[in-house]
Amino acid sequence: MKENEISKILVDTFLKIHKQLGPGLLESVYEEIICYELQNSNLKFTRQQGIPVVYNNVKMDIGFRADIIIENKVIIEIKSIEMLAPVHHKQLLTYLKLTELKLGLLVNFNVNLIKDGIVRIVNNL
Repeated sequence: MKENEISKILVDTFLKIHKQLGPGLLESVYEEIICYELQNSNLKFTRQQGIPVVYNNVKMDIGFRADIIIENKVIIEIKSIEMLAPVHHKQLLTYLKLTELKLGLLVNFNVNLIKDGIVRIVNNL
C-alpha cells in the first residue's frame, strides 16, 4: 500500500473519531483510540517508536518518539492544543528525515472541524 492510500484511511479514521468524541481530550486518549481503530484494520503500526539521531556516524538514542508509525511509511504526530505552531511542522519534518520516511500527518484534535486540524508534511514524496 502506498503512502497516499494509507493517508486516506488515516484521515477517514480521524474524521470518525473526531465526529464521535469531538475536541478537548488529551493527546494520549486520541492516540489510544487511533491505535484501537488501527487494530481493526489491516494496517501494521508501531506506537511511541524511538527515533535515533545519527551524529558523526554515532547512533544516539536520545528520546525522540514518534506517536504512531503506520506500515513503516507514514508517521502520525498527534496534538490536542489550541493552535499548531511552526515548530510542530518542523518537528514532524525532522522525524521524517531521521527515519527516511516520506509522509507524515500532523493532526490537532482540538479544533471544531477536524479537516482544519490535519496537516500533510512530505519529505521528498
